[in-house]
Amino acid sequence: MNLIAAALTDKGLHRDNNEDRVWAQVYNPSEGETVGLFIVCDGMGGHLGGECASQWAIETVKRCMADYFCPKDPRATVKLNQKSIPGQPPAGPETQKSDVTKLLDDVREAITEANTVVLEYSRQNPEQAADAGTTITMAFAHGTRIVVANVGDSRAYLLRDQQLQQISKDHSLVAMMVDKKMIQPEEVYTHSQRNVIYRSLGQKSQVDIDTFDQTLQPGDYLMLCSDGLWEMVQDNHRITELIVTAPDPAEACRNLVQAANANGGEDNIGVVVVYAAE
Repeated sequence: MNLIAAALTDKGLHRDNNEDRVWAQVYNPSEGETVGLFIVCDGMGGHLGGECASQWAIETVKRCMADYFCPKDPRATVKLNQKSIPGQPPAGPETQKSDVTKLLDDVREAITEANTVVLEYSRQNPEQAADAGTTITMAFAHGTRIVVANVGDSRAYLLRDQQLQQISKDHSLVAMMVDKKMIQPEEVYTHSQRNVIYRSLGQKSQVDIDTFDQTLQPGDYLMLCSDGLWEMVQDNHRITELIVTAPDPAEACRNLVQAANANGGEDNIGVVVVYAAE
């Protein structure tokens, strides 16, 4: 299974600058497992704080996960989920479990390091970035296995058989209020405190990270996006249509951004679309 991916940002119709940053990187080797890294960050903080926070977060995660794409030592090629290794018995359930655990641990460590980098940057540049912070939603794919992680209210969705399902969980005040049945789900889009989030990178020395383990199937799509998209395009059927009718992920990203702007474009827009091809 090969992965095809694209990423796109837009400042929207009402913002002077763009604090969203995105990343899509795929390695489809002729032999071995496909590897993919996908990230959406929505920065916050005045005077370049948000732009810097989101950019530094992405660069840090890229650096932390780089060995999966190009091992420093050729003998250390990643062999996660490999059915067999010469001289060793086939991997069993315990090995498979440890493989997933390693992926989860590496993803958490990458985001933890990104939090440290953003926090230190804001401390060392108080005039420019004293209040710098960013959400992060990332997905790391290895073969058919994919690990999703998020901090904040940028989202990850899985689109399978024309059904769009949110994988990530929003760390926002309104999402918490929905969970506690204080408001209805549709009020998330109009509530006066809908932009209040209680988790982000760069705010505390330690950060809580949600992770989700998924398995990709041929024909699946993965979409990561900032709130500038999901708040503007609220109909899951419309999102599904914009993705599946596009000839490729790049066109799907353009369609989604155009739809968000057509519905008001109130915020920066960041989106990544990934297609699992046979």
